[in-house]
Amino acid sequence: MAKFAVCVATLVLLVLAELHVSMAVTCAPTQLAPCASAFSAASPPSKLCCTKLKQQKPCLCKYIKNPSLRNYVNSPNAKKIARICRVAIPKC
Repeated sequence: MAKFAVCVATLVLLVLAELHVSMAVTCAPTQLAPCASAFSAASPPSKLCCTKLKQQKPCLCKYIKNPSLRNYVNSPNAKKIARICRVAIPKC
């Protein structure tokens, strides 16, 4: 269950991330772990969750194209977290 929450949180953050990044970003869905509680319990995302999501924004299309992650990134909870964190979900 914890692994599932980490994957979900990672995807949510990646989808919702919006940050102008001047250096290379390491695309790792596990970076979105701080969003797990927001995704699974429908609680508001933490500041750390939003920060991580913004950092992972350049990776969101990669996650959306991954069949294992697509459903998490496109889920209603992920979209809600992205909206709260003010991160646009990219059209890939």
